[in-house]
Amino acid sequence: MDALDAQLLLLLTDEPRLGVLECSRRLGVARGTVQARMDRLEGRGVLRGFPPALDLVAMGYGLTAFAVLEIAQGKRSSVVARLREIPEVCEAHATTGEGDLLVRMVARDNDDLQRVIDQVVDFEWVRRTSTSIALSTPVEPRVRPLLERVARRG
Repeated sequence: MDALDAQLLLLLTDEPRLGVLECSRRLGVARGTVQARMDRLEGRGVLRGFPPALDLVAMGYGLTAFAVLEIAQGKRSSVVARLREIPEVCEAHATTGEGDLLVRMVARDNDDLQRVIDQVVDFEWVRRTSTSIALSTPVEPRVRPLLERVARRG
């Protein structure tokens, strides 16, 4: 990825509804250049789509929690398949260390969180969990600083 790729991705991060023509105008390059860059970034899996940014709190999910799951050896794929069935599970990461999976989940309130946790642990291959409630999110999920670093190199 070069500086132009990073500048294009920064532009699309800020304004994901921009068309190719407007991107080319703002970046000062040909429309075909922008289209080729976007195609290449998509082909490499860097640019995976343009989902809308959603505010989970505004949607009624004001509570975020993280659970570390210890699972039976060799059963990660089964547990992950089960987690995919729980709508409140936003993401899961296979990890090293104490647990096997780090799961981010959302809930409407504490009672709802208990319901979600009960669904997560109600599976024979989940051996143990440890859950923490997020009090705030001082650093939102981001990639912008990485793109800005690459964009400055150009």
